[in-house]
This record gives sequence, C-alpha cells and structure tokens, in this order.
Amino acid sequence: MNPVKKFDLIVLGGGSAGYAAARTAHEKNARVAVVDGAQDLGGLCILRGCMPSKTLIYSAEMLHAAGQGDVFGFETASPKANLAMMQERKQKVIGEFADYRQEQLADGRFSLFRTKGILQSVHEVKLETGEILEGDKILISTGSKVSIPPIPGLSDVAFKTSDDVLDLDYVPSECVVLGGGVVACELAQFLARVGSRVTILQRSNRLLKELPPEASSALRAQLTEEGVEVLTGVNLQEFKPDKAGGIKVFFEHGGKACHRDTNFLFLGLGRCPNVNQHSFGTLGVKLKPSGHIQTNHFQQTSVPSIYAAGDCAGPHEIVHIAVKQGETAALHALGHAVSPIGYDHLLSVVFTDPQIAKVGLSPEELKSRGIQFLSASYPFDDHGKSILMEAKRGYVAVHAEKSSGIILGAECAGKDAGELIHSLSVAVSLQATVHQLLKADWYHPTLSEIWTYPLEDIAEEIPI
Repeated sequence: MNPVKKFDLIVLGGGSAGYAAARTAHEKNARVAVVDGAQDLGGLCILRGCMPSKTLIYSAEMLHAAGQGDVFGFETASPKANLAMMQERKQKVIGEFADYRQEQLADGRFSLFRTKGILQSVHEVKLETGEILEGDKILISTGSKVSIPPIPGLSDVAFKTSDDVLDLDYVPSECVVLGGGVVACELAQFLARVGSRVTILQRSNRLLKELPPEASSALRAQLTEEGVEVLTGVNLQEFKPDKAGGIKVFFEHGGKACHRDTNFLFLGLGRCPNVNQHSFGTLGVKLKPSGHIQTNHFQQTSVPSIYAAGDCAGPHEIVHIAVKQGETAALHALGHAVSPIGYDHLLSVVFTDPQIAKVGLSPEELKSRGIQFLSASYPFDDHGKSILMEAKRGYVAVHAEKSSGIILGAECAGKDAGELIHSLSVAVSLQATVHQLLKADWYHPTLSEIWTYPLEDIAEEIPI
C-alpha cells in the first residue's frame, strides 16, 4: 500500500483560480499539490472560453469591417469567411497560452497529478489511481460546465454547445440560438458575421438581462441591422428531430404558438458550477440555490479546511475575479493576512459589437443601499471620434455620490467599450471624484474623451 502523501494545500483544478492559488501558496513556501484530470491543462479561459472566443470574434469583426467599403470610401471584392483559416489562427493563439500554462504547472513548484480526484474527507483527496492525498487545507476550483435545462425533447436532438461553435470549421447556412446572455449574444453575432442566418430565442424580455436596459437596446438594434432575428419573451416548449436530420423548435411568443426548423441548434443558455453535490453534501460543504459552492469573503466554505474559488464558487464567472479568489483563498488558508473579497468595484465586459462594459455599482444597487447619487450620460452619435469611425451606436454613463462627487459606477456601450471602461475602473477603485478626473488631459479627437461630458454634467451640480 502506497504511503499517504501530505501537503499544506491541495488544489482541485488547474484553471485560472487553481493556478493562482497554487502559485501564491508556493510563494509562501507551502507544499502544494495540483490535481487536474482534464485532457488538456489550461482551464476554461484558455481552452474553451475567453481566448478562443475573443480570437474568433475579432476575426469576424475584421471581416465585418472589411465589408464596409461603401461606408468608408474604398473598393474591394466581397470578403468571405474561411473558418478553417480562422480555426488555424485560433489554435495558434490559444496553443501558446496553453503550452505556457502547462509549463507553469509542471515546472516543479507543485506536485502535479494528471488524474481526477474527489474529496474523501475534509482533509483527503482520493485520486482515480487509488492514491490518497492528505492536505491541511483543500481548494476546490473545478470550474463550470454547459448548463442543459430540462426542456422536453432537448436531450433527444443533436444540439450544439459553445465548445462546438468555437471548433467550427464551416459556416452553417442558418442557426437557432437558445439564450440571450453573454455567451449566446457574442457567438450569435460571430455566426451572423461569418455568414450564417441567425435567430435568437431569448426567454427574458430583453437581451443581456443583467446589464443596463439601454445597453441591451443598443445591442439589439445592431444585431437586427446585421440581419439577426431577435425574439424575446419566448417560452420554449419542445424539441423534436425531423426525418431529414434537422430539429424542430416549438415555442410561444407574443401569445402565439410558433416553431422554427433548424439544422444547427446552439444551446447558449449559460454554464453551471461543475461540482459533485453528493460528496460535498456528505462532508458538510454547503451549496447556494444557484448550485455554486457557498463561501465567505475569504473563499472559505462551511467546512473550515475546505475553500472554493473560480466559476464553481461564483458569484461572477470572470477570470480576474477567479484569480483574486484563488490568491485570497491560498493566503487565508495558510494563515496570512489578506483583505476579504468584495465586488463593489467589479468590472465586466461583453465582447459583442457594440461592446458593453460596466464597473462599480449600478443605479439599482445604489438605490437599494440608500446612497444618494447623481448620474449623467452622453451618446456616441454626438461625439466626434465615434462619428468619423461610424461607431455611433451606444452611450457612456457615470454615477457619482451626490455629496462628494466620488465616482461609484460607470457603464459604456459602444466601440471598444472594453478598453474605454478602464479609465473609470481606475477612478472607481481609487475613489476619485468627478472633479479630479476632469483635471486630467483628455485628448481630442479620441473615443476616451467622451467621458468628459457626463463628468462635467455631474461636476456642475456639486460644489468643489
């Protein structure tokens, strides 16, 4: 019988959260084990999320721009998507990141076990090989998986997931997209821009229901302009395979029974935590109603020796949040001083066109906390740089404390919103005021200078 191997910290999952925790623990001279039985190391972001999706989305954006010669005044043959070439480029991009992550995990700083492991007790992990690892502390960072809702007939048809879309080497002539969240909207626009005829079926009354309504409206207008059929307030009923190998989608919309026939059904209804509920329950690890692992502000679960970080813990499935959670969990688990995780400065970006980004607290959150605030916004269709770029769809908005002018939140829907939002992210994190930001130079003509208009409007209402 092999002797039990002992560690200060055992990390289940080598993605963004797990690697960040392992690296941080090693820097504190801890003995660390990383257990990851995935076919390829790297985690969701590198392999099936951020990097591959944004690589393909950017290719489609360039294709879309290349087709705008009549707008910008140049002649060109009609550009056409070559999915095989796009995939080749995507594989090269993510391959470099994946190789680097694998090198980091296997460079000797940690004991890397390339197999699956499950919690055997509050201090033990049993590997598929039969080995038992013992850890003073254990971190669960097992990520997420595609969410498959219990809709009649869905399991009987050959639907596609985001993994399938990201690996496409051909352009489907048409497709039906289920969902109107971030993944569904980003990849629906990608499919439309490479040449597919796209229909979006969204259960909520608007796209991107967690984001500002104005941003949702801007995106819907752009998608419609690009030929995407967007149906919201849809009640999905049933799915049936047809004799020709296609799929019949039955739903209610506007009080009427409807259906669509498709040969490419993309299930874009999001992801759910990848957790083993049975083993967690027997050990006393509590879950939230959403299925995420319940943690405190130091990522500690209901079992003191067990921590959780990343997508399996939530509440925000974002890479930089997963990294912060992993680092925080490792430091707290090893007894080092660390600030608790908070989300008042949360930054998020949606890589559609127009891009949508927000940081800090929304007006709804400010109202719920009883904070008095001022808001101001400005549209891109009245801004010099965006007009000359034909990027006139969208707006920026700033929310500041009424008494002091401290910037508490901001949002942006428009060209390169994911880049523009960082100016306000710095402001929110440093608790800068609108008056302080207006002391900075804002170059003309740039997209960034659009922030000065709402900043000035708020500053005029607050005495220095």
